Amino acid sequence: MEELAIEIRDLSKVYRLYDRPVDRLKEALLPFHKRYSRDFYALRDINLSIKKGETVGFIGQNGAGKSTLLKVITGVLTPTAGTVEVHGRIASLLELGAGFNPEMTGVENIYMNGVVMGLSKEEMDARVDDIIAFADIGEFIHQPVKMYSSGMFARVAFAVNAFVEPDILIVDEALSVGDAFFQAKCMDRMKHMLDDGVTVLFVSHDTGAVRSLCQRGIFMEQGKVSFDGASKETIEKYFAAKVRSEQKVIDNPSVQEVHVDLQSEATEQRDGIWYGDNAAFLEKATYDRTQNGKVEFLNVQLLNEQGKEISQVECGQKVCLRYAFQVYEDIPILGFAYHIRSASGVEVVYSDTGLDRLPIFSAEAGGCYALDWKFHVDLQEGNYNVAAVASIPLDITIGKVDFCDFVPCAVQFSVITDPMRHLYGYVHWHNDVSIMRCH
Repeated sequence: MEELAIEIRDLSKVYRLYDRPVDRLKEALLPFHKRYSRDFYALRDINLSIKKGETVGFIGQNGAGKSTLLKVITGVLTPTAGTVEVHGRIASLLELGAGFNPEMTGVENIYMNGVVMGLSKEEMDARVDDIIAFADIGEFIHQPVKMYSSGMFARVAFAVNAFVEPDILIVDEALSVGDAFFQAKCMDRMKHMLDDGVTVLFVSHDTGAVRSLCQRGIFMEQGKVSFDGASKETIEKYFAAKVRSEQKVIDNPSVQEVHVDLQSEATEQRDGIWYGDNAAFLEKATYDRTQNGKVEFLNVQLLNEQGKEISQVECGQKVCLRYAFQVYEDIPILGFAYHIRSASGVEVVYSDTGLDRLPIFSAEAGGCYALDWKFHVDLQEGNYNVAAVASIPLDITIGKVDFCDFVPCAVQFSVITDPMRHLYGYVHWHNDVSIMRCH
């Protein structure tokens, strides 16, 4: 079809796994075709259609099949079953150094890659200066690429693919080795390519990059497409699945206990009297909520300084984010966090009780509590969502926790601002400013 860049039908990729190297030889030589192997499906029954000019982000845990799928699309791997139709010229960054001759210089590899992609020498002559300038690796561009660091590989490889005017660009985590400035350049370049109608397939564990760059997201699990939709929704599905997969039970935590002061009146009342009207919260909380039955949010509210629930905030206004929760078993160590995300899904603020040096308190079975976060909302005008988290820390050095209750959409609010106080970024923070005269 004219409007499709890629069409995938009933695609599977199967590998045969052997317990011992000799079993491979036995299966090949012995009669009666006895099987000594078992099948591993890296991809199973994939059906996808990607339109021309579409930007698609692929996310999932390691081993989900993302890279295998892109290698099949580019022709690096042959599918076991199914078909892949590609309409247009593909440029891909799948593995560092792929398509590069280590004995040739950077410039020679630039020309060689251009020829492989179907460009003439004259066409590459017109582009080579821009490619070299974008790669920005100095005199190393005239040295054999076997001398390159992984960052140099990434720079040259991306520069080539970005300037040969592909119809389809495929990027698989290759940019993660570059420095922050180069990654920013690559993102900006890809956005320009999107404006020119290039189809982009993007694999990354950086969900922020997927949100900002991709219109559509595909979440893969165990070789299958688990969810296909808007990038914001896809990332929520991915994060919720990740939370569920990391559920743990903790018996004897080895983290030092720290008590925090909670509202005393909350512990004196029961049966929902003290936590207010929670109907709106419960309706929102059903979306992708993850619980383990140990702690449950009863209500999450955004309050002004007078204690009134609000949904509209003036930029700079002081507010209180209140967690009302019930505990169902004795928990010696319990922590909390919140995420504030923009309407497009970009995470603009994150905080947890550990960052605020009030990380943990001891909760008793049957206890009801209210925890207040107080802060100034110095955010750009727009709509925002708050995700609420209650968790038991397992290893705080690596951020490993047991999620007791995770509510991705706990509170929504909008920020209005004075036209004379325009924010050009998402967040404003307080500055101490001084000026001195230099002689």
